[in-house]
Amino acid sequence: MKKLWDKGYDLNKTIESYTVGNDPILDKQLIYYDCIASIAHTKMLGKMGLLTKTEAMYLVQELKHIIDLDKKGEFPITQDQEDCHTAIEMFLTNSLGDVGKKIHTARSRNDQVLTALRLYYKDQINNINQLIEGLIYSISSFTSDHGNIQFPGYTHMQRAMPSSFDLWGTAFLDSMKDNLLLLDTVNKLVDQSPLGTAAGYGVPLNIDREFTAKELGFSSVQNNSVYTQFSRGKFEISVLHVLSQIMLDLNKIASDLILISMSEFGYVEIPDEFCTGSSIMPQKKNPDVLELLRAKYHVVSSFEFQVTQLTANLISGYNRDIQLTKEPVMRGFSITAESIKIAILLFQNISVNEQKCKDAMTDELFATEKVYELVKKGVPFRDAYLKIAKTINK
Repeated sequence: MKKLWDKGYDLNKTIESYTVGNDPILDKQLIYYDCIASIAHTKMLGKMGLLTKTEAMYLVQELKHIIDLDKKGEFPITQDQEDCHTAIEMFLTNSLGDVGKKIHTARSRNDQVLTALRLYYKDQINNINQLIEGLIYSISSFTSDHGNIQFPGYTHMQRAMPSSFDLWGTAFLDSMKDNLLLLDTVNKLVDQSPLGTAAGYGVPLNIDREFTAKELGFSSVQNNSVYTQFSRGKFEISVLHVLSQIMLDLNKIASDLILISMSEFGYVEIPDEFCTGSSIMPQKKNPDVLELLRAKYHVVSSFEFQVTQLTANLISGYNRDIQLTKEPVMRGFSITAESIKIAILLFQNISVNEQKCKDAMTDELFATEKVYELVKKGVPFRDAYLKIAKTINK
């Protein structure tokens, strides 16, 4: 099977397997986006007179047909096709002959994959945004039901001052709202159309990049063609950084729940159906879901480091190293979305043991409050501090 770059020789099969990697699998997620980008590109070529109206109509029809086939799971990408871009173009060429060969006019696989990825990122960011809104609602419901219940707050992992489920829960609400701000910022970065920059140096044709950007719902065109290639990796790092921030919050939620659900604390209880058991100890109920939720922050965080390292020290222009940034971003989105769903389930189902919380609220937790009662009566803070300290240390 011929490649898009075919020059009349066969590629060594071992080399082919190594360079293609698992793109045929990953690109299943990009078929739809590549097709809608190709539809916009086709319309632009027709507008500029580079395709006839009839040619453009046939191409659009076939691209929509590919979208339908993909929805049914009937559009495979083979190893020798390398990626979804080749598979789509070959389908068009087989269906439409020379008309199919014209689809690649005024573009490269470089701006083609960039465009498909940007459209995919926009949808994924919107999905994460909606999931966070759902998590905010779940946390709000939890704090509404249990917020007035106090339990010990900790510093240095030692009992410190009174806390409450309202104080604890709203801490994560505030952080999630900040995460939404970060998501909005990164969305503005990826909401720039790279289509028409080709391999990073433009094309020697009169094309309308503003038209394709508008067709695809991008808010602007990314003007500098060299920066367009350079931004692949830079934008992915930004995406993964935001996902890592979200996962960091989930990591802390999981860590807290693991601690305060221990029998030694018992402030909250995890439902039995959320726990696993031990193969040797009959009494065990293990919070594996929380431990994995805690651990997956490190997985997503490692993706950010991976992409940062992959894209460093590359000269301007496209380098094949960039191919390897695709999978960590896709996995980052998948893990983060799955983890937020788990967090929503947790807040919907964990219960609070009010009596154990009340029993844990011992006198020393109110020491600072007692200091300030003296301060309100005019006692200097340091004197009040020492006076209360002496009563505690007896």
